[in-house]
Amino acid sequence: MSTDHVGIVVNPAKTSKADLEEALSSADVDLATVKVSWFETTVDDPGEGMTSDALDAGCDLVVAAGGDGTVRMVAQCLADRGEKADLGIVPLGTGNLLARNLDIPLNSIADAIAVALSGAPRTIDLAWADATVEGGSQRQAFTVMAGVGIDAHMIVETDDDLKDKVGWLAYVESLGRAVSTSDIIEMDLTLDGEDVSREQAHTLIVGNCGVLTGGVTLLPDADPADGELDMLVLSADGVGGWLDTLRSMVWDNGLKRLVGANTSAESSESVEHRRTTAVTLDMAQPRMLELDGDEVGESTHVEFSIQPGALRVRVAQD
Repeated sequence: MSTDHVGIVVNPAKTSKADLEEALSSADVDLATVKVSWFETTVDDPGEGMTSDALDAGCDLVVAAGGDGTVRMVAQCLADRGEKADLGIVPLGTGNLLARNLDIPLNSIADAIAVALSGAPRTIDLAWADATVEGGSQRQAFTVMAGVGIDAHMIVETDDDLKDKVGWLAYVESLGRAVSTSDIIEMDLTLDGEDVSREQAHTLIVGNCGVLTGGVTLLPDADPADGELDMLVLSADGVGGWLDTLRSMVWDNGLKRLVGANTSAESSESVEHRRTTAVTLDMAQPRMLELDGDEVGESTHVEFSIQPGALRVRVAQD
């Protein structure tokens, strides 16, 4: 894939321009005809304004060099502007969720830059959350998952070192803590504009991709390019309910799929999987909303939607 002008949006809290320039020079790509421009994020602007500046400068490839928050902001601006610039990712955060789901190199800046500059473009969807957050309306994108509930944070924020070492077993420790700390959420759900359903659950997760750190697949049917959202509702009650949740995650939607015994997401008494294109969520009490692991504030009303084919992301050649 040819590139004439690349804009690198870098989070200085994650790396330095000097380190990225060194990786550029060692990457297996020809930079003789490529113009490179640099845009540094700030605390007040984590990437959206810099991406807009890169597009105004004529960049046909914008590389997000940072964590999930940087990737999310760059993706949001690219989709909002609707211009035909590709997204490259140099994953430098803890989760690196979109990079994991698209098999972008995680442990080598040079390899990730090489994929961004010479990889194949893959068209994917982008998810959106329109929410009333702490008295004001916000519209923000997310590339992988959004959620509400104590357990949404538990799942996303399970100890990353432990997840990298033992994979899904890390969730045993988190689920144990959740038994005593979880709180029931009274919620009204509307899917695809149909009738409202009243739910009682600990957690609601809506996603465009399904894989978390440690190789754990939370939404086994999720496909970032199918034009749909995958939804997970957790309603475990007591130790027995959490054991059912663990069995569903590890066995029904984990090991059974690995051996080909289960080809689609399987629900249980405490775990419900659904697929939709739009979800409206209303809650009796304000709950923290997270997008790709970032807490964005407490909300009682969120509308989740999908923008099909919103992004072209550079991924490794087959």
